[in-house]
Amino acid sequence: MKLSHARVVMLTVVALLIVAPAHAGDPSTPADVFAKLKMMEGTWNANLEQTAGEPHEEEAAPLSSSHEFRVSGAGSVVMEVMGAGSEHEMINMYHMDGEDLVLTHYCAAGNQPTMKLDGEMLAEGKTHFAFTGGTNLKPGDQHIHSVTWEWQENGSAVADWTSWSDGAQDAVMHFVLTPSD
Repeated sequence: MKLSHARVVMLTVVALLIVAPAHAGDPSTPADVFAKLKMMEGTWNANLEQTAGEPHEEEAAPLSSSHEFRVSGAGSVVMEVMGAGSEHEMINMYHMDGEDLVLTHYCAAGNQPTMKLDGEMLAEGKTHFAFTGGTNLKPGDQHIHSVTWEWQENGSAVADWTSWSDGAQDAVMHFVLTPSD
């Protein structure tokens, strides 16, 4: 059976419409975001630009230009090492808690803020983790208060880490992550 050019084009368009949602770049559930983070396993080059506020002492020192992602706990946790091997190395642990995706940031400042993926913002297409509490934090202490992730079509990822001090935003660190060769 020979198909006309018009039918081939029409079938191609229909196939793309069927396949496109399965390959959409934006995760739509906490489990989708967790799967995206798992797919980042490996070493990434990190370019940091502070886009708001004054650098804190620990951020003023040069950070290593790599982030390492590792899946552990039989696939139940993703560990991100920021500035791997540097004096200011920090660890982030992502895991599911029931239907929620949570993040604990083990900061060079010595505190451990905890955040949860914001479901309302995820419904709007934004992967945003919002502060829920933490340890080693006194009122007014500087800490990471939120993180927003965005995955790019070119394979890179962008993470904006927002810190707070004295109850208000004081800095945003903008990381652009690209896979290492």
